[in-house]
Amino acid sequence: MYNILISGYYGFNNIGDESILRTVIDNLREKLPDVDITVLSQCPAQTEEKYGVRAARRMNPWDIFRSLRRCDMLLSGGGSLLQDATSRRSILYYLCILRLAQLLGKRTFIYSQGIGPISGKWNRWYTARVLRRADGIVVRDGKSRDLLLELGVPEGLIHVTADPVIRVRTPESALGLRILEEENCPRRPDHLTVGWAIKSRKPDTAFLREAERCILWLRETYGADSVLIPFFHDEDVGVCEAMAKHLDGQAGCLRKKHLSEETLSIIGCMDVLVGVRLHSLIYAAVMGVPMIGVSYDPKVESFLSSIQRPTPFTVEDFTLEKFQAAFRDTMERREEIRETTRACLDRLISKLDQNEELIRAIMERAK
Repeated sequence: MYNILISGYYGFNNIGDESILRTVIDNLREKLPDVDITVLSQCPAQTEEKYGVRAARRMNPWDIFRSLRRCDMLLSGGGSLLQDATSRRSILYYLCILRLAQLLGKRTFIYSQGIGPISGKWNRWYTARVLRRADGIVVRDGKSRDLLLELGVPEGLIHVTADPVIRVRTPESALGLRILEEENCPRRPDHLTVGWAIKSRKPDTAFLREAERCILWLRETYGADSVLIPFFHDEDVGVCEAMAKHLDGQAGCLRKKHLSEETLSIIGCMDVLVGVRLHSLIYAAVMGVPMIGVSYDPKVESFLSSIQRPTPFTVEDFTLEKFQAAFRDTMERREEIRETTRACLDRLISKLDQNEELIRAIMERAK
């Protein structure tokens, strides 16, 4: 029996992070059938019900300590946990849990994480100190590996695979079509439908105004319907609603909070996905939907590069004129893009088993 404790950004209803947790749990159960899983969560009851695991309060010191004492291995990940762009407090939280596990004599494992950016001098030192003592490190891209090497983490500890969400189980498209109908955004036959997964902390930015111009251009030029899709509902729905209001009926907006499987199916109903959120782009790739990525973080560019898609713009330099060129190219090469993306995903998926293989080897050595 393997007792594994998972630490990450879970229980916040962020579709990307919840998708990571779902695939991590499924992969562990598939590859390590004799496994007992506990998750540190913001909402333990919801996590237990949704995934059939134990869960503990992620911010309660006694729950954390008790869960660490009980486990054989702390699994940190996936996602972008070890970075200080969000805040110094965030990276310290994850590092301190890792270090406490090590002090308690537990095995520690970094599971398909994207590392960085880490700019604070002390944060960089402490990250290196903790990760040098890890039993295994798997990162999802080469840039994360390069940063760890720069910090002085031994190369032999580091393995590069991919984001675990690329192995998510694909749902039927009927689910997404039904939700679009219920949300007054029905998929119209013989009409192009473009999904928009926007990320913005403010409802009135130059990027959002340009995106609105693009949506109007799509309708005028292609007769296309656009659907605004909140990916991290609590952050995104207000921005999407404000855009829909500005557009005065020229774009649909999903307002309800949907599960990861439902959102995956919704994106599968799109002809093209314009995504700022990393996992919206991963969902599009998994569902065979050509995507146009708008970078707000190097992790977006890393993923797009891994499937041989360009990053034509960032949220800072996004313009209607650049979008027009990128959209026309995407429409002309849709089938080629689908085939290339599928081949790249198959190659990346073949690497993901390294996580469970390494975990098994580490736990066998610990016996």
